[in-house]
Amino acid sequence: MSSLHLHQVLTALGCTTWDTDARARARIAGDLALTTYRGHTRDQGTPYLEHPLAVVTILRKEIRVTHPETLLLALLHDALEIAPNAQEELTRRLGAPFTARLRALTADHRLERRAKADGDETRWRAKQEALPPEDLLVRLADRLHNLRDLAASPNTGRRDRFLRTLEDFHLPLAAAARDLNPHLAAMNALLHAEYARSQQEAHRETGRPLDGTDRPDRRPGLPPDAPRGHR
Repeated sequence: MSSLHLHQVLTALGCTTWDTDARARARIAGDLALTTYRGHTRDQGTPYLEHPLAVVTILRKEIRVTHPETLLLALLHDALEIAPNAQEELTRRLGAPFTARLRALTADHRLERRAKADGDETRWRAKQEALPPEDLLVRLADRLHNLRDLAASPNTGRRDRFLRTLEDFHLPLAAAARDLNPHLAAMNALLHAEYARSQQEAHRETGRPLDGTDRPDRRPGLPPDAPRGHR
């Protein structure tokens, strides 16, 4: 997709069956997404908007999410990371509660437009752990798409950092949340399966031994050194 338009965004949201008010909010959110993400690219060289649209698609098609506000949150989940100065316009057009949810999905140093400092990672993890179930679902769908797209990134340092954080934080977080609702259970299964697939692929390509988190008989959410018989 070299050029994205409002019709494509609305189609990705699947909003034709929504009620009148929700469809109106979808058009507003779609317009904001096009404006906010325009001109930004991911390190893979693709238009940035393709990422949030992929997150929306994961939620709709694979997790079967139908709630409009969750899908709109997914569409704009990176808006304040990309453009922190868009907060006023987002609040004006979609409301303060919606913008507060976006802030909770954004690391503090991104909101404050500064370099990452000591303590920021700890605070960011705490913010993610405090997310309500639907917002956590969006965050985990974001992690899932990033994992699927990781091989296309030319930044090996970024790839390594992403995998380390996934292994020691997001996979256990997903496992801990899996009993909260069926959507999070499905997301936990998808994320762990995609991680296992990516590790098996890396093993085939490099021949490196799989570590404890890759072991196929390990129950998701258990620590890497859990005994094989532990279920």
